[in-house]
Parts: sequence; C-alpha cells; structure tokens
Amino acid sequence: MIRLTGLNGRDVVVNAMLVERIEAVPDTVITLTTGNTYVVRESVDEVIEGAVDYLRSLRGGDDGTPATLAQWGRIVS
Repeated sequence: MIRLTGLNGRDVVVNAMLVERIEAVPDTVITLTTGNTYVVRESVDEVIEGAVDYLRSLRGGDDGTPATLAQWGRIVS
C-alpha cells in the first residue's frame, strides 16, 4: 500500500498492486485497474518510488541485478 495525500489534505492509501496508470495533468492522477481514480499532491516520481518500495518489501528486497530491475520497471509502467 502507498500512503499519499489527496488535494484536500487527507491521507489516501492506494493498493500499489492495482495501479494501472499515473499521469501528471498537471496534478498527479492515479488510475487503478478497478477504474477508480485519485488525484494526489505527490509527483509522479514520488508515487512510482512509493510503489517500487512497497513491491520490493513484498519480495524482501532487491538484489540489484539487471533482470530484477527490469522486472520492477515493467510492474510500475
């Protein structure tokens, strides 16, 4: 899960496994595979960083190999 901040200042917790798309239009808009969308204060890069950190925590870390890095890149793209 990723803890973010909605435009109204309230915490929004998003399931990183359901993120389909992240856009900057100019606010950051997160679209989930469920069709729900969330507008948050964090930048696209901050959301991606949070998602990658969460997904790494599920696997117990990152061994830093090119194959592992490519795999995580595909997950958050």
